Amino acid sequence: IHFYKSLNMKRTGFRLLREMLPKPSKAFSPRTISSMRVPDLNLQLGMHVCNIKTNLKNFSTEPPHEEDKAADEPKGSVLVEKMEDLHIMTIGINRPDKRNSVNTETAEHLKMAFNDFEIDDNMYCAVLHGLGGNFCAGYDLEELSELEEDLANKIAEILMDQGPMGPTKMQINKPIIAAVNGFCVAGGLELAIMCDFRVVEENSKLGFLNRRFGVPLIDGGTVRLPELIGLSRAMDLILTGRLVEPKEALDWGLANRVVSSGTAFGQSLNLAKEIVKFPQECLRADRESALHATFSAKNIDEAMSFESENSAQVLTTEAIIGAKKFTAGLGRSGKFNVNQATENEV
Repeated sequence: IHFYKSLNMKRTGFRLLREMLPKPSKAFSPRTISSMRVPDLNLQLGMHVCNIKTNLKNFSTEPPHEEDKAADEPKGSVLVEKMEDLHIMTIGINRPDKRNSVNTETAEHLKMAFNDFEIDDNMYCAVLHGLGGNFCAGYDLEELSELEEDLANKIAEILMDQGPMGPTKMQINKPIIAAVNGFCVAGGLELAIMCDFRVVEENSKLGFLNRRFGVPLIDGGTVRLPELIGLSRAMDLILTGRLVEPKEALDWGLANRVVSSGTAFGQSLNLAKEIVKFPQECLRADRESALHATFSAKNIDEAMSFESENSAQVLTTEAIIGAKKFTAGLGRSGKFNVNQATENEV
């Protein structure tokens, strides 16, 4: 009996309280908390919340749209970052839903990015990488399957201007590092062997899977690969289309470093930091001489002559400075203490 009396008293109290409270306006009818969007309030330590003026226009009673959810995601098929103090430029392929396969738009953006790298005097080394777990799965075959009507123009573009992957026919005079993870196949492998170094994660897959679909190599694969690993091994990869594990790629010289999963980009940046410390005029001259001897020289005499002429100017500039550092005691016993570290590394 006492229980029911107590319950009736509580109900009476709630009814009186409800009648005393003002009724909510129609403009602000009750809604669930999950459907309300709170405006961005940049609160700082020591700030009084009561002094913050909130604009009601920033409120929304609608659930967030898909466009809002993707607002913070990286946009663009190619993402470029310039680390000005380190003289390093990173170029990222950003089509993770397509395993970073390259379409016409992406190829053009890659070409523009590498052209920017080439003409920027403050950039000494580039790191090419893929976002979302894969380096690059080659050319976008879905786009290629829709090119029947425009096929003649596409072939003309390939033969006269550039390869379908974008920068593979450019003459770039600075070192590039490929940070390889996930799938690096078909045209993606052609992009990788365009670079001077390939830092490969231990779970990566490399190969010319385009062999299965009758898509030829037209981004330098048949030109560069035999020079990198020898004709016999190159034929093995080109004709069979099989996948190569990172350990075998390292044994063959296709990979320069094999690193733990998830570390290729960071290890590539570390390698780039070492390269940019060296005198750049000398480094680029030696790089150019090696490429000329490999791909352009008609014979060894011509290659040797090119090397001498190409290095002559460096002997009167950076070489003199380096010799003075040696006589001052720097670099003795194989130490790499000749060049000053950047402020970010100290």
